[in-house]
Amino acid sequence: MTPPATDLPNFQPRHTKVLMVMDVVESVRLMELDEDDFVQRWRELVAQAEHHILPQHGGRIVKSLGDGLMLEFASAQGCSKAAFELQGYSQQANQGIASERKMHLRMGAHVAEFVSDQHDIYGSDVNLTARLCSLAGPDELVVSADLRDGLTAALDADIEDLGECHLKHVKEPVRTYRVGPVGHAPVIPSNKTLAPDFRPTIAVIPFEARSNEPEHFVIGELIADGVIGQLSRSPDLRVISRLSTTAFRGRAGAMPEVESRLDASFVLSGSYIASGGKILIMAELADTRNNEIIWADRVSGETFDLLQTQSELLNGIAAATSRALLDAEVQQALVQPMPRLDSSSLLLGGISMMHRSSVRDFDRSRLTLEALIERHGRIATPRAWLAKWHIMRVIRGLSDAPGKDTQLALDQTKRALDIEPGNALTLAIEGHAHCQLLGNIELANQRLQQSMASNPSEPMAWLFKSVLSTMWGAPRDAVVEVEYANALSPIDPLKYYFDMLLSAALLTVNEQAQAIAFARQSLRANRHHAPTLRVLLTAQVEAGLVGEARTTLNSLLQETPGLTIASYLAIGSASSVTRQRCVIALRALNLAEN
Repeated sequence: MTPPATDLPNFQPRHTKVLMVMDVVESVRLMELDEDDFVQRWRELVAQAEHHILPQHGGRIVKSLGDGLMLEFASAQGCSKAAFELQGYSQQANQGIASERKMHLRMGAHVAEFVSDQHDIYGSDVNLTARLCSLAGPDELVVSADLRDGLTAALDADIEDLGECHLKHVKEPVRTYRVGPVGHAPVIPSNKTLAPDFRPTIAVIPFEARSNEPEHFVIGELIADGVIGQLSRSPDLRVISRLSTTAFRGRAGAMPEVESRLDASFVLSGSYIASGGKILIMAELADTRNNEIIWADRVSGETFDLLQTQSELLNGIAAATSRALLDAEVQQALVQPMPRLDSSSLLLGGISMMHRSSVRDFDRSRLTLEALIERHGRIATPRAWLAKWHIMRVIRGLSDAPGKDTQLALDQTKRALDIEPGNALTLAIEGHAHCQLLGNIELANQRLQQSMASNPSEPMAWLFKSVLSTMWGAPRDAVVEVEYANALSPIDPLKYYFDMLLSAALLTVNEQAQAIAFARQSLRANRHHAPTLRVLLTAQVEAGLVGEARTTLNSLLQETPGLTIASYLAIGSASSVTRQRCVIALRALNLAEN
């Protein structure tokens, strides 16, 4: 029963004091490793804070947050001094503890206005302080401009300007600063020099010979070199150099060392037998995070093939490895709670699920990308992919407000470019939004050209430039551009998407037979992709394969029930050449107008 309003505790007058929120980085993971140990160390830190550190600096504990504290101070100087002492105590307590068990504190502080009662404190500034904490890295303190104004640089603290940062559920960007003890460089020098690399890392160990013949030893190095060469062409993977991995050849039980020394989440290794110009290769891919084999296979062929520029054996191993690694990351993203996922799993899982047919997976994609943004708020890449999610929501016909999703996409690219003005991926995706959703050809082309100038090897820039050329009348360029994008990322996890756009480009140059072939190849990898079905249907009608086109239309209607000419034209710019050709094909199949 709800108590009458008169029974509610009275609010005290509004206060303006310094608030600091402090929590433990990856506390859930540390609890899972050893709950008793974590709780004991945390209680010791809280006791040290409450009885020794805070009283010296005019601070007190406002409330416990489970794996964190909210603290109140009378001054900015007292807050910063207490923060540095807490960090120093934590770092000293970490001595002699294994790296994976060390407790790292992150902190955010703000001059906050709030009201309180006997149970809690309230106000938007309280939430802002918590958001500032989420910006901090391990052993860092991030403060607002108001608090920074209460500190004297080089006397109270070393101060680094982080610029305007966008915080979750905070409408306007907030000017923030990273502060550290005087005479100490910031823990993270700058975003530009030490930006997190979200890509999963793989180490390829030279394969082992099953015979003792000396001339066969080099074959294992050839296999590793070839596979590394192919994997490293994928922009979605971080591949360790063979100069680092060759030392692990022949070491039994080397997986823990590979993980700790090379920071690799995946290890590809194997063995081979060579005889009479023939070779049999046994390969296996392991996830070092749980010591499990996630893929294994045997392939055979000519030994001479290993020396070819395009080795079928090595290309096949690399492609299978890439698919298995992707599947493992996506499975993690599907079944694990967000806080337990590595950032690489969040990013790769978010990108991959975005391109799956299931609406559930598609929605899960947005959640994983938003979780990554909350974890790494000052990095452009996850915001760029979230913008792509909103674009795809419109293109797939899933949006009930296409105009709103278009604006949300552009909001994300704007925020990403505020963080990293020259980010090639973000520029490419923003250009794609202007092309596909707004039909603003001039601005789309401008952004894509900026992306290519920033990074000529960004495959998405060339891919979306092909879309622009396909839609707006430069068909020969479209084919060249998508083929170049494919060459830049030959084993891309989104290979089906490249094949679909190549099919669309071939259709614009009236190569209907090839367009049909590549559309079918794309559908073999993702059979529920509606844009591919539309390209295939158009090519089939234009090639006179009306019966096959009707079958494709039935598949399309299963993916987009209620599809009409009007609803199709509503999902993007209606005036492009390719859209008009698709409309002609749909009308030839008697699809309803409205």
